[in-house]
Amino acid sequence: MPYSTSESADAVVLTPPTSPTAAVIWLHGLGADGFDFVPIVEELRLPASLPVKFVFPHATPRPVTINNGYVMRAWYDIKGFGPERAEDDAGIRESEGVVKKYIEQQIAQGIPADKIVIAGFSQGGAIAFQAGLRYPQRLAGLMALSTYLPLRSTVAQEASAANRDVPILMCHGAYDPVVQLQMGEASRDVLQSLGYRIEWRTYPMEHSVCMEEVVEISRWLQARLA
Repeated sequence: MPYSTSESADAVVLTPPTSPTAAVIWLHGLGADGFDFVPIVEELRLPASLPVKFVFPHATPRPVTINNGYVMRAWYDIKGFGPERAEDDAGIRESEGVVKKYIEQQIAQGIPADKIVIAGFSQGGAIAFQAGLRYPQRLAGLMALSTYLPLRSTVAQEASAANRDVPILMCHGAYDPVVQLQMGEASRDVLQSLGYRIEWRTYPMEHSVCMEEVVEISRWLQARLA
């Protein structure tokens, strides 16, 4: 399906040739930008009968502690490694607010919340969790790629009742050296213990995306957005 591409200082937007009936807001990883996942859209091979708009926001540049304070596009600061590290609560919640604005923008343009998927890779996936689990209207689904659940101790208290049974797809590389598989598995287990439905997939890869995963993403999106 041919898409038209528009760019701004804040995001890259791919619009289908017919009026979109659904949207995917897809968040990039640390140090990348909204262009990072644009090429995957054509590889999804979505049918013309499912006109989906793709929104790829750019994170705001900020200093990142683990990279010696170097300023790069990041959804929040990363202060250290490992499950017990301190988290950037303020930065995570700031980016949650950014995603909420993008959701509300799509709703204002005629796409209902229950036809909107929030997706993200790595750090972007963490924000997809943060925003999607707390959004007050029912969403179509959350897609979390090579990522983990941030601020996990607050989820039970802050989770939106509307999205308590939202479909969630989690994909992870078995050999991921950046966000290790155990972090993804632990996040999955926390969510399942809270009653969330998780479709869990692993692939023989590192911190990346593979073609087999793209096929699964396409299947899942079509099931959620049709």
